[in-house]
Formats: sequence, structure tokens, C-alpha cells
Amino acid sequence: MLFPLYWMLNVSLQPAGNAVATPWLPLDLSWDGYATALAEQGGNLVTSLIVSLGAVVFSLVVAAPAAYALAHFRFGKWVVVLLFGVLTTQMVPGIVVANALYSAYSDLGLLNTYVGLILADSAAGIPFSIILMRAFMMSIPASIVEAAYVDGAGPVRAFVSVVLPISRNALITSALFTFLFAWGDFLFALTLTTSESMRPITLGLYSYIGGYVSDWSPIMATAVLSSLPAIALLVLAQRYVAAGVTGGAVKS
Repeated sequence: MLFPLYWMLNVSLQPAGNAVATPWLPLDLSWDGYATALAEQGGNLVTSLIVSLGAVVFSLVVAAPAAYALAHFRFGKWVVVLLFGVLTTQMVPGIVVANALYSAYSDLGLLNTYVGLILADSAAGIPFSIILMRAFMMSIPASIVEAAYVDGAGPVRAFVSVVLPISRNALITSALFTFLFAWGDFLFALTLTTSESMRPITLGLYSYIGGYVSDWSPIMATAVLSSLPAIALLVLAQRYVAAGVTGGAVKS
């Protein structure tokens, strides 16, 4: 599983040429591929970063209070209905959503905009975050929230000052996966953008292959650069992810 990643790095460090003729070790290092990749794809990397971070913020703003409400408020049988609705959104094929969004975005003027891509990418992050954070928040003892009420806090302050800090691991986990969803999105980027100035890195890499099919070094360099944010986030947040995913498995 790791060999393709090594080969990607190896080819990116080779002089210009065909990947088939690449030696097993990068003995003759060349950074020309990275220079070309940054010159050609730097703007696409920035676009992906803006869209991914925007999707994270929007998803958490919507999903965190929704998860808390589903975990601690009394909705009776409606909780099951709401959760079923959230799960159903995860089962709808992405191409169906993308086609529907294209028509709506065209009418609303959201094609080729950061807002449009952020909202579209949040369609995957919000349901996942609600399910994950609800499981975690259900393990928070009600007595902790009630103690905040006794101290004079209202529902909003108790949520912000007590529930969110306790749910740090679940928040980080949700943020990480939402970022990865948005960073790796190709379908929405292909459907909802028609301008080169608004291409995320996934779409940029796709179009890049056609232009540089005879020289794989810049292509692989772009792939390496596009992998770095995900790798860095996984390394930094791995312990929070492990705690966030298992946090709701056992109720306190």
C-alpha cells in the first residue's frame, strides 16, 4: 500500500522524463518538477485550502449544536426520524447531488465561487460530524450541564463553555475528516466550476495530466504537494482522532 506513495515521491524527484524509465532510487535528484508544479498549480492549492477550511468551519458550526440537541434534548421518536434523515443523506450518490446543485447554483449565481464549493463539500462533512459528535456527546453526563445551569449559565453558554471543551476530541476528529472530504473532492469541483481560477487541486491535477503526459515529474510533484496537508493533519491529530472515534462507544 505504501509503495505507490514511495514511487510518487521518487518520480517527483527525477529529471524530466517518462515514469516508466525511472530508476528505483532517486540518485539524480531534481527539483524542477516541484518548481513547475508550484508555478502551475500553486493557485489551485490555495483554492483547495480555502474551500477545505471553509467547509470545516461551516460543518462544525452546523453539526455541533445539531449533535448536542439530538444527544441531550427530548425529541421522543423524532430523534430516530432525524437520524434516519441524516443517514439517508450519506446514501445518495454524489453525482445526483452534484447535478441538482448545478441547476440551483446556476440560478443563484454560486457557480465558480468559494461559497458554492464550501456549501457543496459540507454536504458530506455535516452528516458525518453530526453522527460522530452525537455519539460522543451522549457520553457526557447530564449532571455536568445541569451544574452549569445552577451556576447561572444559559443553554447557549453551557454549550459553548462546557460541552464544546469536553467534546474537543470529537470536534477535532470531525474537523479532520471534513477537511479530508473537501480536500479530496473531485465530483463537486468538476460539476460546479467552469473557470480555471476556481479549480481545486484535484481538478487541477486531473487537467494537468493531459498537458504533461510525457513528463511525469511535475504531475507526481503536484500529487506529493497535494498530499502534504492531509499527512500533516493526520500526524498532528492522530491521538485526538483515536479518542474522538471511540469516545462515544462506551457511555459514562
